[in-house]
Amino acid sequence: MLDITPIPALSDNYIWILKRRDCDTVVVVDPGEAAPVQAYLARHDYSVGAYLITHHHGDHVGGLADLQAEHPAPVHGPAEAADKIGAIDHRVAGGESLTLDCLGVDFDVLDVPGHTLGHIAFVTPGVLLAGDALFRGGCGRVFEGSHAQMQASLATLRQLPDDTLVCGGHEYTQKNLAFAARVEPENADIARVIDEVDALRRDDTPSLPGRIGEEKKINPFLRWDAAPAQRAASDRAGRELTDPAEIFGVLRDWKDAS
Repeated sequence: MLDITPIPALSDNYIWILKRRDCDTVVVVDPGEAAPVQAYLARHDYSVGAYLITHHHGDHVGGLADLQAEHPAPVHGPAEAADKIGAIDHRVAGGESLTLDCLGVDFDVLDVPGHTLGHIAFVTPGVLLAGDALFRGGCGRVFEGSHAQMQASLATLRQLPDDTLVCGGHEYTQKNLAFAARVEPENADIARVIDEVDALRRDDTPSLPGRIGEEKKINPFLRWDAAPAQRAASDRAGRELTDPAEIFGVLRDWKDAS
């Protein structure tokens, strides 16, 4: 069984630490900053068995060089963004699988372009390492891809089992849920999760991970085929929308402008 720990970094990032309970070797996911990871490793006397990278943005790879200098280990990351990252030992792409002996599990690699063109996600039964593709209550901005690409990526993630933990890269949950409530003000699930998350954040407790099953009920960017979200997007656009990519695009632009 895996222990999964979010390490706060920078202003609102999470670096994820994966560890098998009978082993003191960990996997570090998207190390945007070295210092908090170094402190965590020293505090627990852990070693690093591998690094996983979802995309090339600096807040996800900025600590990699310093960590590698102190805790060298193989780096597994997106083939399409390898030249931008520059430190990848094992280039992977969607459709491939990755065995991490230090965890005793296999990860499937998913192509999830949109936030960046080379964005990937790693999934093993029960756990999704989503990077900036999917957050609790939201998703990443579309910087390099298209709305259609991002919606297709989210459709892939939405098909994962409901109990899958969603380990996203940022503590954006309260802002995401505030927007979700604007899109669906009558959604009782959103109201319930807002209360739960507010209680967590008052104690400075991470609101992540979420779960796919809950995201399908509360996340507007996974609800392009839910009537309330469709109506809200259509009202925003001033015309009836039925195409999932169009609905997603209107909602994403609305969120970006809010």
